[in-house]
Amino acid sequence: MIKRIRSMSVALSSCTLPAAGKPSFQLNENEMEVGIGIHGEQGMHRRDVMTSAETADLLLGHLIKEVDENAPLLVLVNGMGSTPLLEQYVFAGDVKRLLDDKDRMIKKMLVGDYMTSLDMAGISLTLLALDEELEGYLDAEATTIQWTEGGSNE
Repeated sequence: MIKRIRSMSVALSSCTLPAAGKPSFQLNENEMEVGIGIHGEQGMHRRDVMTSAETADLLLGHLIKEVDENAPLLVLVNGMGSTPLLEQYVFAGDVKRLLDDKDRMIKKMLVGDYMTSLDMAGISLTLLALDEELEGYLDAEATTIQWTEGGSNE
């Protein structure tokens, strides 16, 4: 399954590591960190802050070429800790428009704080190219602390 999934994140602020009591890195107000790690690690590079649509295009541009071009997708838009849900949904809409333009089928899109980096302001985009087995797991009934799925929509 690992070869079927790709993820990339951006941050507008770092997280505050509890042991250090200070941000893990510093960004200017007009900067964003591209390719950050979930544990508060700095990314691959910094650039000027981009719009949601530009950020969606940047992340999707890196990810889409690495997943099966014929497979339906599970798309996960994940808040990094202090990104408002409204902003996550705006970003998700931008991602959906880009995937629609590429004629990519979205089987399911999930939006929310699933795996945060404490109080980081940022977002991650994950694409999972589904096959029949993975679709079955995705539709399976599940109840956990952070995840409830009712099963098939049939």
